[in-house]
Amino acid sequence: MTTTPPHGRALAATDLHGVELFSGLETDQYEWLASAGVAADLADGEVLFRDGERADWFCVLISGGLVITTVVDGREEVLTRHVAGEGHGARENGDKPSAAHGFTGEMPLLIGGDYVATATAVGRSLVARYDRDAFLEMMVRCPRVTRTLIPVLAWRIHSSEVQAGQRGRLNALGTLAAGIAHELNNPAAAMARSSADLAAALPQLEERAQAWGAAASEAERAAVAAAREEILGRPPASGPRDALDAAEVEDEVSDWLDGHGLARAWRLASAVVDRGLDADWLDALARGMRSETVVPALEYLDVSLAAANLAGEAGEAGARVSALVGAVKEYTNLDRAPEQEVDLVQGLESTLAILRRKLSGVAVSRDYQPDVPVVLGYPGELNQVWTNLIDNAVDAMEGGGSPPELGVVVRLEGTCAVVEIADNGPGVPSDVLPRVFEPFFTTKDVGKGTGLGLHLSHRIVAQRHNGSIQVRSAPGDTRFIVRIPADGPGPGRVCRLPDTPGR
Repeated sequence: MTTTPPHGRALAATDLHGVELFSGLETDQYEWLASAGVAADLADGEVLFRDGERADWFCVLISGGLVITTVVDGREEVLTRHVAGEGHGARENGDKPSAAHGFTGEMPLLIGGDYVATATAVGRSLVARYDRDAFLEMMVRCPRVTRTLIPVLAWRIHSSEVQAGQRGRLNALGTLAAGIAHELNNPAAAMARSSADLAAALPQLEERAQAWGAAASEAERAAVAAAREEILGRPPASGPRDALDAAEVEDEVSDWLDGHGLARAWRLASAVVDRGLDADWLDALARGMRSETVVPALEYLDVSLAAANLAGEAGEAGARVSALVGAVKEYTNLDRAPEQEVDLVQGLESTLAILRRKLSGVAVSRDYQPDVPVVLGYPGELNQVWTNLIDNAVDAMEGGGSPPELGVVVRLEGTCAVVEIADNGPGVPSDVLPRVFEPFFTTKDVGKGTGLGLHLSHRIVAQRHNGSIQVRSAPGDTRFIVRIPADGPGPGRVCRLPDTPGR
């Protein structure tokens, strides 16, 4: 439903004389403009149109002011302000043409879309509104209006793309920061926990080592040292795979350790069975020792293996942190030249790692052909494309009836490297498919999309990499297909398709 401001009245030609968009017109042109438009007399804070409403009007500000806002991530942001008569004929800081203060709503009206922002009156304001037919006739009847309007329209498109690019980078950084915080939390907590437990275990280890060293003969110390190395040399989880079998063996080992007087027998039993050993192995170890040294040996083994496991856990957590830092560095391409050889698989894997939190619950399948060469391009920009496509795919699968599945394919097609991002969501409606790469077009709820993510992705692929991006969609199978020259984006090296939406 479109907002219709009250206080409408007929326009007079004299109302329009001070509007820069209408300056220098003939008397009959002013009279036609007055008869074709409808006045909206707005009180302070009154809404002229809202974000997401169908664009039915081209609005010309006669007096007063308008603030243009949009909702981003639940927060209202001011995009710009229009003030009637501001800087007539000049450009203000930020290169905004003065005529841009005088009108709004032309872009969504021209493309038959929805308003992409909300316009609210600042102070008492008078606005002339023209429907689409009158707007188009205006440009024919009044060529001077068209000459003023077109440069402003071009400036607005460029500014919107710049803002969307900045917002896209900020969104990517926000996604990156959230992903890093989430991914670092688990290994960092594991490192802190293991370090604290290891610090607590060291005094006990020292005590047991001294007791064992004092009680054991040289041969016994060598035998226990060899047993310790044998346990640690075996891979973890090399014991029985069946849970019932493992529990049975662990009970037997615990009974054996209990029978030999070891307190907390469960901990050493778990370590022994996890490495594929059993009570017979302990029997063989004990047979080579005097009866009075068996318990000190087991106590030393217990504490020593526990400390080694804690150190191993801290090391594994540190390795996960290092791997995450590597993924972040690869994703952001820190300290690298802007144009370089790009490993597409590496970039996709880094993007998947960064988005792992959002991908929770999504089954990800990979099909990477081994013969795909590196491409010459801009890795940071390509990673932004992968982020947009994967993020959109996950959003499209939300609330679907099937378990979400994301497919990532990299293959070679002639001289083109091809990346496919597929999802099993409900698909893109056939009437929407031809418009998915248009600027400001979005099917997401108000505040959840700018309508520029796919448009910018298209520009990055087509203009920066001489490639192409297309979409094919059916219920349960939507695919975005990116083609990039495998031998670099030089002259004559292109990977483009006929401009047929949805091919």
